[in-house]
Amino acid sequence: MAELEASGSREVEEGSLMGLPEEVLEQVFCYPTLSHVDVVNVCLSCKKLQEVCQGRSTVWKHKFRQRWPTLLKYYSTTESRNWWEEYRTRHSIGLQVRKIVDTFSKRFFTKEVPVDGFKDIEALGGPFRFIEDELLSILNLDGRKYLTWKYYTRKILCFLRQQDVMEKLKEFLSSPPEQQKLIEGVVLIDQYCNPLADTALENVLLQLNDITEEVKKVLRLTKPSHPSITAERDGEVFIDDLELQRQVLDAMNCVLYKQLKFKGNEDDYYNPMNSYIHQVLRQKKGIPITLCVVYSTIGKNLGVRLEPVSFPSHFLLRWCQKFEGSTDILDYVYIDAFDNGKPRTAKECVHLIGQQVAANFYSSVTIKDVLFRMVTNLFHLGKREGSDQSYQLLRNALDLYLTLAPDDVQYLMLQARLYFHLGINPEKVLDILQHVQAVDPLQHGVVGHLVQLTLEQIARKNQTTEVQIKRHTDEKHRKIQFSVGLIMKHKRYGYDCVIYGWDPKCMMGLDWIRTMGVHNLPHGPDQPFYNVLVQDGSCRYAAQENLICNSSPLEIGHQEVGRYFSEFSGVHYVANEELQIQYPDDMVLTSQLVEKVYDHS
Repeated sequence: MAELEASGSREVEEGSLMGLPEEVLEQVFCYPTLSHVDVVNVCLSCKKLQEVCQGRSTVWKHKFRQRWPTLLKYYSTTESRNWWEEYRTRHSIGLQVRKIVDTFSKRFFTKEVPVDGFKDIEALGGPFRFIEDELLSILNLDGRKYLTWKYYTRKILCFLRQQDVMEKLKEFLSSPPEQQKLIEGVVLIDQYCNPLADTALENVLLQLNDITEEVKKVLRLTKPSHPSITAERDGEVFIDDLELQRQVLDAMNCVLYKQLKFKGNEDDYYNPMNSYIHQVLRQKKGIPITLCVVYSTIGKNLGVRLEPVSFPSHFLLRWCQKFEGSTDILDYVYIDAFDNGKPRTAKECVHLIGQQVAANFYSSVTIKDVLFRMVTNLFHLGKREGSDQSYQLLRNALDLYLTLAPDDVQYLMLQARLYFHLGINPEKVLDILQHVQAVDPLQHGVVGHLVQLTLEQIARKNQTTEVQIKRHTDEKHRKIQFSVGLIMKHKRYGYDCVIYGWDPKCMMGLDWIRTMGVHNLPHGPDQPFYNVLVQDGSCRYAAQENLICNSSPLEIGHQEVGRYFSEFSGVHYVANEELQIQYPDDMVLTSQLVEKVYDHS
């Protein structure tokens, strides 16, 4: 190709290319080793070659497929498209995305990325699928390199996908109730809480349809002419005959609980994974509400109407034994999908919670009510502990709840307090408080106090904070034995971790020092302490005497690793530019210590 570029004009003049048929020229330009730059250079040499490459569009369509094969799912095989423009747009957006990603560490190294930090990426023109594809390509770069890029790429991708899901959820909620499908709303909740997971509605429906087909196989063995097998259904046509419905439910229980081994997750009931439909289908375990979603969707596919019942401390489905729309709770059988699809009478349901409940708790609820129940479950799970993961779950649950009930003052105040506590988006706090004041003027006192605190928080954030530079050569740092990037093991607790910061002595408050028993250590608080990212996902502050270089250094699976490090070398982490500014001596010292400890030459 280099020869072709160097002598392009001469070859054209001699006719070596011009004499070839256009179909042959297309095949030449589609050759995999020719880059888009090569093809553009050839196009510039002659109008005919330019027409072959761009006018006929075959070449650029081929190049597009070679370079971005994952985007092909968005294109119909029959549609007409200007592939030169398509290629150029995708290429341009890719360059812009990488340029923006490269700025994130410089802008947000010392703080969390605020919502307005994503404005640049939101302002990009062109299809969202191009932006998403470029972000995914960054995540697929060499696994041990580009860690800082990947760290911020995940944040960007999460933000953009959540924005997209939120718009879809609002559209879903605004549609007429009779047009809503429960499984679609459940998938949207899953997608919002797991923006990086593969939770496409099409995949979920495919898995549920596969289960439906397994149920049909069981029915064929005993009832080959059963209408659930022979009729084409769109999920809206139901069987009237109770015996035929019972046969479907028996077959469903056989497939779900005996063949596929679905079950209620009693051992790990409060794991958030039980609330996400893609995880329930993968692990075949869940809580009552998610198992009821699976059960009722398959039942609907087979012509059996199963209505959701938001029972206290449990979730059930009801199956009508009399005329449709009956209000008598005794006319229904209540199915417990958490307990192998066991049918219960209304009286037997009382034993689930050990107390009598009002008749209205046996009534069916709307799809929106089911989503409320799911989101409220996630909210309470987020409140169970104070980790970074639980705070994120709490944020997601509040976002979803307030999409369902935008004027709920109690949850609006909870959201404002959470954002204030995390300190990541004070401007958003002011917006929320303004909305609260408009909805309920009686909240004026509480709102005014939090507004004042938030304004003070904004003022502090706007103050320029210089990065504290720490050098090993300073006299006060002479006791520091380790450096950032080293893979360590805690002598007492045995956890694996990586150092991302250090202090010449313990800088925590007296309460923390007393609680952690620091005075009981041989060297007490007057020894170096290290900020470490731990393999279990926690961040800890460890005394020097408790740390030792890990004899078997390994990658630390912590979500914050990329915030501080650009690469994992195999035995240590390489600090990114921002961390190197803060600890200018540590890169050399880390290399020296690694060479000494692991006998690397």
